[in-house]
Amino acid sequence: MPDTVVIIPTYNEIENIEAIIRAVFSQSDHLHILIVDDNSPDLTGLKVKALQDEFSGKLFLETRQEKSGLGTAYIHGFKWCLKRSYQYIFEMDADFSHNPNDIIKLYNACHIDGAHLSIGSRYITGVNVVNWPMSRVLMSYLASKYVRLITGMNIQDTTAGFVCYKREVLETIDLNKIKFIGYAFQIEMKFKAYLKQFKITEVPVIFTDRTRGESKLSSSIISEAIFGVISMKLKSLFEK
Repeated sequence: MPDTVVIIPTYNEIENIEAIIRAVFSQSDHLHILIVDDNSPDLTGLKVKALQDEFSGKLFLETRQEKSGLGTAYIHGFKWCLKRSYQYIFEMDADFSHNPNDIIKLYNACHIDGAHLSIGSRYITGVNVVNWPMSRVLMSYLASKYVRLITGMNIQDTTAGFVCYKREVLETIDLNKIKFIGYAFQIEMKFKAYLKQFKITEVPVIFTDRTRGESKLSSSIISEAIFGVISMKLKSLFEK
């Protein structure tokens, strides 16, 4: 996978960052990692810098001045990657909720099976979530059903954040017009790819909730996702 980069956005992930970097690199000698750190007060960025000598030419760090949201972190990362020659660009969390062992499955779905966008899906073969309270499982599962109903996308896990994009998808989407910054960002990116008629494939994975660090989920993020989906759908109808 010499043409593949994994983007990992971070904010206060000092407890996970070294372990996730080593776990991702263990999957292939050719993988690259881009950390997009929002100037973490716990000095996550300094830990990444300390590891760059060991992983010279493979581990990269972009530091932003403040916490500006998941979506803008990924947009920053996408633009960085598109200035370089990467053909497969991953989204992945730092907290091990996404298993690095599944990277190859998402990569193969695009590289071998011809998908433009592969999704590490919690719901394509039932509900594959570990360590979440039932209330959060239901919220996430019903949210994906709600998004499917509003948007018409035939995607079981619309809010998934473990994703592999072929380069052409990100080149085709106008990244400057991506509106959402929280978890609704994940929905919006899938919806944009769906409207462009790219081939989207879901790959079954097991999602394990973090055991270290704190979740970034908040009521404002949930609200953005609920109400943002309707406005996103309506806007797409007027743009046709």
